[in-house]
Amino acid sequence: MAFEDPSLRDQATVGVLLSAVLSTALAWVTFRLAAVWRGEGDADLPRRLARPVDEQVDHLRGPVDAPLTLVEYGDYECPFCARATGVAEELRRRFGTELRYVFRHLPLHDVHPRADLAARAAVAADLQGRFWPMHDLLFSHQDALDPDDLFGYARDLGLDVDRFVRDLDSPGVAARVRDDVASAEASGARGTPTFFVGGTRHVGPWDAVTLAHALEALRQGPAERPASEGAGGPAVDGDH
Repeated sequence: MAFEDPSLRDQATVGVLLSAVLSTALAWVTFRLAAVWRGEGDADLPRRLARPVDEQVDHLRGPVDAPLTLVEYGDYECPFCARATGVAEELRRRFGTELRYVFRHLPLHDVHPRADLAARAAVAADLQGRFWPMHDLLFSHQDALDPDDLFGYARDLGLDVDRFVRDLDSPGVAARVRDDVASAEASGARGTPTFFVGGTRHVGPWDAVTLAHALEALRQGPAERPASEGAGGPAVDGDH
């Protein structure tokens, strides 16, 4: 409509129509290739766990070679994640040595300002072999996650507090949390808690009954478990 010359107007009209057709075709080809190469059949967020479980890096409870895997992305200041800790424990009791439970960090800075510091505290505790005790303390004291509170938890757990304080602000610990956040984003996890059952993002309720049904379905399917990257080690029961 901006052109007064009829011939230019006709050319512009043809150009707009052709671009609409070509852009539609290009979009179809793009989504078709995604469906073939990546197994994505719609425009939803990614559904597969982008970073496979690595027992040398991940925070893991249960046998490293368990046939069933449940991965949770959580935030220590998130009240729903605190409730989910009970769900995870119930599932561990139900499935026993068949289940390995993995916790990954996804601090939601916009709504939980202390969540990133709490995540770094858990990683700093992990460097002294006390991740899970610190993990449990943080969830049971969600209203007390300031630095002085974290130092107190380190003392209560018998950690080297001076080392804990140094590690809390170290680039390596911050990078460890960022790696989990990056893997969450690449896997389609946008909120907490988000669960992955056997490497596939769980959609829907995350109560113990629903997740147990999802794990049962996985157990009844082909006998396979998500591949782990990194150096393998002997199967060990307990907390990692």
